[in-house]
Amino acid sequence: MGCGHKDDKASLASSQTASFSHQPHQPPSPPTSKEVWKKGGRMFSILLAVHLALLACTLVSSGAFEKIAVHDYDVFFLLTIMMLIVIVWIIFYLVSTSRCPDAIPCKDSHAGPVWLRGGLILFAIFSLVMDVFKIGYYSSFYSCLSAIKIIYPIVQAIFVIIQTYFLWVSAKDCVHVHLNVTRCGLMLTLTTNLAVWMSAVTDESVHKAHSKLKKNVTEEIFKCQICQIFKNGYFWLYPFNIEYSLFASAMVYVMWKNVGRFIDHHSHHIHRLKFRLFQRTFFVGIVLGLITLVSGLGVLIVYEVQVNSSNDSSKKNEALTMYYIFNIVCLGLMSLVCIGGSVTYRFDKRDMDRHKNPTRTLDVALLMGAALGQYAISYYSIVAIVASTSRDAISALNLTYALLMIAQHTFQNIFIIEGLHRQPPKEDRKHDLHQKNPYGLTFVNVNAVSLRIPDSGSALAPSTVPGIEAIRPSELVQSLTGSKKMNWRRKFLREISMFLLLSNIILWIMPAFGARPQFDNDKELNFYGDSMWPAIVDICLPFGIFYRMHAVASLLEVYIMS
Repeated sequence: MGCGHKDDKASLASSQTASFSHQPHQPPSPPTSKEVWKKGGRMFSILLAVHLALLACTLVSSGAFEKIAVHDYDVFFLLTIMMLIVIVWIIFYLVSTSRCPDAIPCKDSHAGPVWLRGGLILFAIFSLVMDVFKIGYYSSFYSCLSAIKIIYPIVQAIFVIIQTYFLWVSAKDCVHVHLNVTRCGLMLTLTTNLAVWMSAVTDESVHKAHSKLKKNVTEEIFKCQICQIFKNGYFWLYPFNIEYSLFASAMVYVMWKNVGRFIDHHSHHIHRLKFRLFQRTFFVGIVLGLITLVSGLGVLIVYEVQVNSSNDSSKKNEALTMYYIFNIVCLGLMSLVCIGGSVTYRFDKRDMDRHKNPTRTLDVALLMGAALGQYAISYYSIVAIVASTSRDAISALNLTYALLMIAQHTFQNIFIIEGLHRQPPKEDRKHDLHQKNPYGLTFVNVNAVSLRIPDSGSALAPSTVPGIEAIRPSELVQSLTGSKKMNWRRKFLREISMFLLLSNIILWIMPAFGARPQFDNDKELNFYGDSMWPAIVDICLPFGIFYRMHAVASLLEVYIMS
């Protein structure tokens, strides 16, 4: 994407060099930062975030166990206080930056792309609906519940609205006022989102584990039809709230990295990427992806009906067999497509983008880190299946599913990371040819042009056409004949990206909305026990679910850059 970036130290060195330089056409260097030691402010904000995160993690994990004297309303109280502080800080940030004209001298064009902010708004809407269901559910028991359980979803709804507006208008900011306060405020915002994420994941995991293991939740003593509608409603909406917290955390982290940062827009050109969904494509990837998406939704519905509404083991085995076969076919196709995309990159003529880009660095780190969760579950499953003495069809399918899950994550990460590090193509090939063609010809005879522009340059010197850079005939021939090959590669990469995008959506929907074969298949549960295996799944599976949604966002960027 091509704009050059310089941090505070680099900008100071460039300004000192410019003061001793006498070149008249040197671009102006960015202003020197007033901050003496940037790493000191970052270190203090990181320490603040670490302590708050550990405190929240301790309370959330302790509140998940019934035998520990930490209740859920203690967790809600801490999260409410944190969200209120963040709301106050966001208001302070918006007011202070609007009153100071020099508060934001530059913006990061890579941060907060419109599709990421659009996804954030979509998840925010579902999170607000979830809060409404929570308020309705807890209000039904206001006489026997703590008031904090009703206050918490109200504060969370306000927090979601204010934070979404804040990230929509300020995601690209490189702020240069109140640096240490801004860093601490952003880290507090990031920690609050992670704490809300941990609370939602824990609540949802406990609910899923209890329902799968046929245990009774303590609040089941309150039986009424409207209450069950509210309760089931907000549990079904938990995946959207979980993704909202993670999306917001990623965007806040990029803002934190951009505090006090200067961006030199003179060194490199900023590429304006245009989102063209149905242009320059064969529709093969979209059609195959939609077929996979619709088929996955049908498999999910049948799976949930047969597993949850029937105690017959034969129907349960049929549902597991259907689930594993669909995922094996889907993961196999995705792995082959990713390998084909990586091979296509070998013939791609685009240069690698090596400029500083905090957004891309975070995307790569999240892809690699989130994949570890699914890696862990797959390896635990492989060990349990291989070490077990019983051999049946479901065990063979489960083993194949685990191996393909590891392979698909690996190949997809390679494809996405390489795509994110490629330079975007030129916006308009015709425009570039017009700049290289000093004659303004629509139909160019290559031989005639090569005769009129000899290699010696005597017939038409570059000075005869002012403002046009001289080119050799070989360059013009290459630019005219290489367009079809380049367009074919770009179309093929677009098809791959769209198919992978839609496939990752269904692979996010299935575990996020109830398909948990880790609990329905008794192989791992009997091997590791009722305490160890649920803990492994509850810790690792949220990272695997987040990986799918983050891969969707990254693949959308790869699609647009192709």
